[in-house]
Amino acid sequence: MSFRNQQWKMLLVTMLCYLFFYTGRHNFGWAVKDMGSALAISYTTIGWISFSMLIGYSIGQLINGNLADRISARVMVPTGAFLSIAANVAISFSSNPMLIMLLWAMNGYFQSMAWAPGAKVISNWWHKDEHGKAFGFYTMAAGLSSVVTYLFSIILIQMHLEWRMLFRLPLIPLAFAALIFLIFIRDKPTDTESVEAKKQAEPANAAGDSWLDRYKTVIRNPNFIKASLSFGFESMARYGLIFWVPVHYLGKGWKENPQYLWVTLLLPIGMATGAISFGALSDSVFKGDRIASIRLGMIISAILSILIYISPSSNLLLGGALMFLAGFFVYGPQANFWPLSPQMLPKNTIGTGIGFMNMTGYLFAALGEPLFGFVIDATGATGSIFMVISFICLLSAVFISTIKTRSQQIAKEAASTLNS
Repeated sequence: MSFRNQQWKMLLVTMLCYLFFYTGRHNFGWAVKDMGSALAISYTTIGWISFSMLIGYSIGQLINGNLADRISARVMVPTGAFLSIAANVAISFSSNPMLIMLLWAMNGYFQSMAWAPGAKVISNWWHKDEHGKAFGFYTMAAGLSSVVTYLFSIILIQMHLEWRMLFRLPLIPLAFAALIFLIFIRDKPTDTESVEAKKQAEPANAAGDSWLDRYKTVIRNPNFIKASLSFGFESMARYGLIFWVPVHYLGKGWKENPQYLWVTLLLPIGMATGAISFGALSDSVFKGDRIASIRLGMIISAILSILIYISPSSNLLLGGALMFLAGFFVYGPQANFWPLSPQMLPKNTIGTGIGFMNMTGYLFAALGEPLFGFVIDATGATGSIFMVISFICLLSAVFISTIKTRSQQIAKEAASTLNS
């Protein structure tokens, strides 16, 4: 098999596995209503259960991103998958809210064992000039994973199965995908595999190789910290849409208006489409300028959020178009955040950097959930959150714009030399 075919094989196997990962965490929102009624759990408690998973995922990213630089993805990803399946199945047999919260927090940690290791595999196999495309496909798989979870959940709900089945049946494909990953994945190409493998060179290892040195290298990089903060606001906006759009469009009467289910499905479809599109655009149109493409996406997302706010939710055609576009532009830039780690950091800290960035994203997303709930309670209108999301998108654009790229630094140095 040629090296090019091997590259695509590693990418597609990693994508296949992650395609089903969200079935183990985005299934929760679809079980909320019946779970709350059956177990007499208040929405406030359910909110804290959701918060616990996001915090567990955030902490897990900080830890597992570092581990991805030392432990094989072939070990970490399937382990996380099977532990997540076990946590979901345990929840399906539970009736105690505190136990469910504990299991869901643990599930967040288990779910975090996949993204950074998978990203490290892609970084190892693909040259930095094609990282936009490769990470675009990887991020698209994550977006499609939301679509898969939405579809499975909608079908199970329409079959009138009890909420417990949402924590069992959708995860069956994840088990098979994890086995395929275990069998076929290779962490990196061998040096003697082909001449092409030598082109995969990354920045030299300018950092120590202890776990503490890797954290220090990431934290001491001001541009990467700014990128992570921008990613945090992007993630807050993304989860604000994922969690609260169903509340805004469905309300309590979705069974009387089943067509609204399909309007909400356009949101993750737009996200998946945006991921692959932004990844390719950053390599072609923007010539590898990830910063410019991220800024454009977040500014357009801010505008779309305002349009959603002023548009009537009863207009299904307009609502569907706005849902697709909002998903496209709020999630698409994620494909361009991930290449910033191999672009800004030494090779032996790529996994740590990706984990740190993802940790920041989910920490912000977790903190955003109570904020959105407070805004709805204070205003009495679900639509008001879209104004907040618009402001958050602008904050993401501002932070990413403060990053000084290498070309800017060179231009500044040249100008200083001429002036002197």
